[in-house]
Amino acid sequence: MAVQDIEYVELYASNRQSVIEYFVSSLGFVQVAEAVDSDTNSVLLRQAGVQLIVTTGPGTHEFLDAHGDGVVDIAMTCDDPAATCDTAVAAGAAIIDVPASGRAVSGFGAVRHTLLTGSASPGSSLPAGRTWIGGHAATTGPSGRIRKLDHVAVCVEGGKLDEYADFYAAFGLARYSSEYVDVGDQAMDSIVVRNPSGGVTFTLVAPDPLKNPGQLDAFLNRNGGEGVQHLAFLVDNIIPAVHECAERGVEFLKTPGTYYDILSDRFADMREEIADLRESNVLADRDEWGYLLQLFTRSPYERNTLFYEFIQRRGARGFGAANIRALYEAVERERLAAE
Repeated sequence: MAVQDIEYVELYASNRQSVIEYFVSSLGFVQVAEAVDSDTNSVLLRQAGVQLIVTTGPGTHEFLDAHGDGVVDIAMTCDDPAATCDTAVAAGAAIIDVPASGRAVSGFGAVRHTLLTGSASPGSSLPAGRTWIGGHAATTGPSGRIRKLDHVAVCVEGGKLDEYADFYAAFGLARYSSEYVDVGDQAMDSIVVRNPSGGVTFTLVAPDPLKNPGQLDAFLNRNGGEGVQHLAFLVDNIIPAVHECAERGVEFLKTPGTYYDILSDRFADMREEIADLRESNVLADRDEWGYLLQLFTRSPYERNTLFYEFIQRRGARGFGAANIRALYEAVERERLAAE
């Protein structure tokens, strides 16, 4: 009764052409197929083991009006979809739909989970339940560097973190780690839940309601409630990946130079690399297992909701929590120096 892998992530988009262009021409996804019904048009995109479905049309308008462009479905394969559905419902989920492809239950906010039968190679077949028409060579963009979906960051309301962590235990996702980070008069709390294989990892984040409003409160406001804050894509070599995607139009967050001054003190054994990290704005963190490198994109959507992360793991199993504090301190140091 446990989930195994993420089969696909479905996004509702207000502008079909620009969103598909972003994934194909900028991030290196390939358009595999298209499905059209009475009120939606869905395009299946694939890169390595990652499948995304971009859906537009009248059937998406209610979601878009309430939340803006964003994730509506995280479809997961299960060893027993019916039993997983029953367990999720017992834990408080509602049955949203029963499509031909399987069962769908409520998750967080307006996001649902379609529960599918597992396969030998997840993310490599056309999702069932839709009539797909094969794609064309013209929809193939430049080669991408994404290997898999590392994790999904989910922003929930303050005070509800434990509730959601307990809820996802019904899907076989156990608590993996937790982190509380305070940055001045703001703070965020997080719990990571994942299945034993690591095929499904959710980083649940929430603002501390006892602190002043911060970036997570701003996301909840823009998003019209809880939702997927970002998708993290695993890459083998983040610096060339960032350079290539930047040349194709992806906008990444800028990192203040003082961050790298601090980084030299934090990680003396990486000093030879820090010039490359500085030039590409890539962040670095370390845990007891190794290093991790990461960088976040700016949201490409008008409402500034969903964004993306590139992450390279050199043994690290964490999620870069120390970067939140390090970035905050670097920005504060730069502000004081300018006074």
